Amino acid sequence: MYTVVAYQVASAISIKSSKQQLPWQLLFQDSDELYYTSSPNKFIYIFQYGMVSFFNMTSTEINDALQQLKSHCSNYFSEKLSDSVEIVIQPNTLKVEFDNVILPNLDQEMIRLVMLNASQSVALNRYSEITEELLIETNKHTLYLEEKGKLDISGNKLKRFIGKVLNIKNKISENLYIFDSPEITWEKEEFNRLNQELKQAFDLKDRYRVIHDRIEIIKENLELFKDIMDHNESSRLEWIIIILIVIEVIDLFIAKLSNII
Repeated sequence: MYTVVAYQVASAISIKSSKQQLPWQLLFQDSDELYYTSSPNKFIYIFQYGMVSFFNMTSTEINDALQQLKSHCSNYFSEKLSDSVEIVIQPNTLKVEFDNVILPNLDQEMIRLVMLNASQSVALNRYSEITEELLIETNKHTLYLEEKGKLDISGNKLKRFIGKVLNIKNKISENLYIFDSPEITWEKEEFNRLNQELKQAFDLKDRYRVIHDRIEIIKENLELFKDIMDHNESSRLEWIIIILIVIEVIDLFIAKLSNII
C-alpha cells in the first residue's frame, strides 16, 4: 500500500524558480504545474497556487522536500491543510473506493491524477474556510443593517472588502479546474474514468458549487451595501448643495438690505 498526501503550503509557489533550482527529475510541466520523481516510484507534484503533493515518501523525505521548496513560496504557512489517500496495487483492477484507490500498476500518470485530485480537494478545503469567514463577516453587516437601519462599514472598508471577495473569486477561477479534465485523460479511456471517479470520491464538484454559491451571496450583499452607500452619499451631496444655495440667497439678501440702509 502507498500513500498520496497533499499539502497547502503557501499562498503561491513560483513555478519558474522551482523549475530552475529544484534537483528532482522533471516528468511533466506547464505554466502552473511541475511533476517530479525524486527516486524510483516516489513523486512530487507542485502547483503554483501553493499546493504540493507527495507519493510514497516518508515524513523525513517530505520535510526535506518542503525545506527545499520553501524559498520558492510566497507567504509560506506554518500550519498546513492536508489530505491523504491510500493507493493499493492490484493487477487488472482500476477502482476508486471510499478510503483508497486501487490501480493495476504503478503507472506514473494514474498516480499523477490521484495527486491532482487530492490537491484540488485540499485547495477546496482552504477556499471553503475563507468563503465561510467572508460570509460570516457579511452577515454581521446585514444584521446591523436590519437592527439599526444603517451600515456599520465605511466606504473605504467596503471597497477593500469588495476587492478581497473579487480576489478570492479570481483565484478560485484561475486555480481550480474542477470541471476541466487534464490532457492525459484524452489519451486513454481508463485515465478519463479514473479522473471522473476521483472527482466523485472527493466530492469536488458539489463542494466547488457550495463555495461558488457563497461568493454569489456575498457579492449580492456587497452590491446592496454599495447602492445604499451611494444613495447616502448622493443625499449628503444634495443637502450640501441646498445649504450652499440657502447661504448664497441669505448673503445676497443681506447685501441688498445693506444697500437699502
